[in-house]
Amino acid sequence: MSKPKTPSRSASKSSSHAKVNLEHSKNEDAMKLLVAEMRRKEQEVFKGGGEKRIAKLHAKGKMTARERVDALLDSGKPVFEIGAFVGDGMYEEHGGCPSGGVVVVLGYIKGRLCVVVANDATVKAGAWFPITGKKNLRAQEIAMENRLPIVYLVDSAGVYLPMQDEIFPDKEHFGRIFRNNAVMSSMGIPQISAIMGSCVAGGAYLPIMSDEALIVEGTGSIFLAGPYLVRAAIGEDVDAETLGGAATTTEISGICDYREKDDASCLKRIRSLVGQMGSRERAGFDRIEAQKPEHALEHIYGVLPAGLAKPYDMRNLLRCVVDQGSLEEYKEGYGQSIVTTYARIDGWAVGIVANQRNIVRTAKGETQFGGVIYSDSADKAARFIMNCNQKKIPLVFFQDVTGFMVGSRSEHGGIIKDGAKLVNAMSNSVVPKFTVVVGNSYGAGNYAMCGKAYDPRLMLAWPTAQIAVMGGAQAAKVLLQIEMASAKAKGEEVSKEKETELLERITARYEAMTKPYHAASRLWVDAIIDPVRTREWLSAGITMADHAPVEKRFNPGVLQT
Repeated sequence: MSKPKTPSRSASKSSSHAKVNLEHSKNEDAMKLLVAEMRRKEQEVFKGGGEKRIAKLHAKGKMTARERVDALLDSGKPVFEIGAFVGDGMYEEHGGCPSGGVVVVLGYIKGRLCVVVANDATVKAGAWFPITGKKNLRAQEIAMENRLPIVYLVDSAGVYLPMQDEIFPDKEHFGRIFRNNAVMSSMGIPQISAIMGSCVAGGAYLPIMSDEALIVEGTGSIFLAGPYLVRAAIGEDVDAETLGGAATTTEISGICDYREKDDASCLKRIRSLVGQMGSRERAGFDRIEAQKPEHALEHIYGVLPAGLAKPYDMRNLLRCVVDQGSLEEYKEGYGQSIVTTYARIDGWAVGIVANQRNIVRTAKGETQFGGVIYSDSADKAARFIMNCNQKKIPLVFFQDVTGFMVGSRSEHGGIIKDGAKLVNAMSNSVVPKFTVVVGNSYGAGNYAMCGKAYDPRLMLAWPTAQIAVMGGAQAAKVLLQIEMASAKAKGEEVSKEKETELLERITARYEAMTKPYHAASRLWVDAIIDPVRTREWLSAGITMADHAPVEKRFNPGVLQT
């Protein structure tokens, strides 16, 4: 009788390879479904207030906000939209506010990177909801941080009156925009405004506080009080054109500098004005000739396990983003739950701080779980951030973090002290920071890995991102215990069936709040991006950051030791 054949080493290797490929294909399919959903939602958002309102705008001889932006920007150059999903699922009792009623993009005009802000008149006549104000302030913040020219395409009915108390009086409300106009002017940041529709009340200050203002004949009008308010206040009967139309503002009051016959000629004039701008001092971040990544861009779709349920090696993700051969890992064998590495993205030198999702065994024989920040990894990341500041290298954070390690062993080892050191170094960093949330972003882990509160120049998310104080399963169980205790305190009996139904309802509600669209609607992230564009977004981010010299010296303050 012959012995059964032992599989050859090559056959075993081939089987293992096939398994990896199968896993990669499953991951890729899951990611592509999420990207397709994102594209579908984008197409809905891009309709603004809907086809009827777009047709109404066209009948007046006006372009839509997105048509204006497209005509203004250089054709064939990449465009990066900020806050496309702002307002998603919000203000439904008021008819909704797609994209916050305003389009904000980073794009090129005559070869120069600019911020463009365009009111969408198909959404409540371009009226300002609370989230509209927040989005406009974010656009100005990007312009100020990176010393980029900003162009406003104004077409707005002013503050949305039913919600005026949520946008009018506070520090980060409507008035902050005019304060920023004044500050940007003193900083030497060019501002150009085009009045292409209504420009009413306090909103009239924005274009006139810009460096140059244009107005379109027949459609553009600007005044502190419109005809109805003037009639009510002082009894004067006057039409909008006489009050603040193109002829009035360019020939009588002189508040506008250029009078244009239509949208197309107005946008052409803006392009000419931007094209004449001189260059300024740069930050001087290092850039060499770019190399393609080790893997094709599409390979990135299959890196993350579907549902984020399994461990994976973060380095495989990085090899899809950085220039081939540029990874130079810092303290590779120490603090392995965070990868710290120098690299290049599209030729730009960067320092990367990324959560490692693999389970690893340390030299001491201890097991470290993926996505968790331990004392040694926090200590390593803090030191690496300080080194990047010393060498003027921009920082890129890749988040897939469940939080800091808990338990008596970690507490006795000083996890709070080491976590504080990381937060301190990251908070006081003077080189530009960029954050990409690829998976989990929970609790203090979000903070330590440069969450929104820590001023990343861009905060990006993949469709797989989950942002919350803790994971859905844990949070739901905590919330269930609270509800159960409340019911018992009232003398109510909760059956096992009712408990299960309650847990399912709480879990669904909580998990809806962890999805990236919930974060994007509130501008906790600047954009949800297709993973294949990660490299392109980060390169554009560093390009814009290079416009602003690093003026402060890094001072990490008092570090815990």
